[in-house]
Amino acid sequence: MGKVEAAWQQGSVVWVRGPRRSGKTSLAQSLRGVDYFDCELPGVRRALEDPEALLGGLRGRRIVLDEVHRLHNASELLKLAAEGFPEVKVLAIGPARLEAGGAFSGTASGGVLEVWLTPMVQADMVDFGNTDLSHRFLHGGLPPYFLSLAPPGKEFQEWMDAYWGKDAQELFRLERRGPFQRFIELVMARSGEMFEATQFTGQCGVSRGTIMKYLAVLDATGVALVVRPFSSRRTHEIIAAPKVYGFDTGFVCVHRGWTQLRSEDLGRLWEQHVLNEIAARTQATEVRYWRDKQGHGVSFVCASPGGKLLGLECAWVVSDLDPAGLLAFARNYPEAKLLVATTDAELSFKRTYNGVPVEFVGLGEAAAQVTQAVL
Repeated sequence: MGKVEAAWQQGSVVWVRGPRRSGKTSLAQSLRGVDYFDCELPGVRRALEDPEALLGGLRGRRIVLDEVHRLHNASELLKLAAEGFPEVKVLAIGPARLEAGGAFSGTASGGVLEVWLTPMVQADMVDFGNTDLSHRFLHGGLPPYFLSLAPPGKEFQEWMDAYWGKDAQELFRLERRGPFQRFIELVMARSGEMFEATQFTGQCGVSRGTIMKYLAVLDATGVALVVRPFSSRRTHEIIAAPKVYGFDTGFVCVHRGWTQLRSEDLGRLWEQHVLNEIAARTQATEVRYWRDKQGHGVSFVCASPGGKLLGLECAWVVSDLDPAGLLAFARNYPEAKLLVATTDAELSFKRTYNGVPVEFVGLGEAAAQVTQAVL
């Protein structure tokens, strides 16, 4: 809610995006003094066919346009609001980035501020009174599933049905559900791995170009987080293949068949949880990962506008850390600051490996340092 209010201080039109069931509608309905329009309703869509008349009658008010991509004139309405009626505060809710799918290609996106609602972050868990990370990982970070007594099963398929029918198919004009759903299942099952499109073509029964289109859809709707490699074009570095993460740990667990979590499972899900926290704070996936061709790697790397590097490794507990990846990165980039995000570093502390200093921090401090570096 605070991000929306802050965005309204900077501009009149705010675009809120996020995956289904992430709380976008609940957020909008919790705002005080707003007129709420559910664009899924035919009567509402008819009332919004004349955007100039609508906005002219709402001067000085705050309005919410939920599921705004259902309007045939959504682009016209948002453009008109941003340019012609700045005294009307508009909160538009959609499933994807503003420019995605071409539906809003005429919108003056430079005058529209975006708020990305990710799955629940650490502060949300505190607000909900449950900070158990194993619960968060198995149930996921979508509020209704997080609050359920048992890890969801069929609810995830119902989510998939709605995502296909109301988001992917409608906004991106996809034609075949089977291959697309299979691709999502594989992305979730392989979350955090390096992505090569040809590995999916056989199992999905589509071409490499179609796989890349599917990935672009998941990226635009926040259902997958694409992390590009960091390099200075050294011959021994990975320079092209991204790593792709499923958007939510609950979906990842379901598609991996995990109902109980082993220590190695916790480590993989912790890395994804750290990425989610960074994405929520920075409102972007500006971080990169680093890997060389010998298999050494660092979970996340970011560079400040001034060129300072920060390498962030993730370890479920301090004793899980293998420093080899950080040390290889330090040999290539000795000026970089090295961090490890872990669950048992209540207070930050430093250790030295082969003369290289490494700082161990909790999730909040790790996300804060990354945010400070990229913004």
